[in-house]
Amino acid sequence: MSNALLARKIYEAAQTLPDSQAQETLDFIHFLSARKEIAEHRDLQQAQQPVMDGIWNNDADEAWNHV
Repeated sequence: MSNALLARKIYEAAQTLPDSQAQETLDFIHFLSARKEIAEHRDLQQAQQPVMDGIWNNDADEAWNHV
């Protein structure tokens, strides 16, 4: 199902809800969006970790490990 069709179906379903449930639905959509952003950020951090280890964990910077 295309994103546009799915968005229309969500909109149509939300039209039938009382205001409080429509707000709860919107809050849940925001929660899902935030969870997705957090997962993407975590994935980016994990992808960067090996590179950062190579930059910070080296003999030249050993003196900074105990500061």
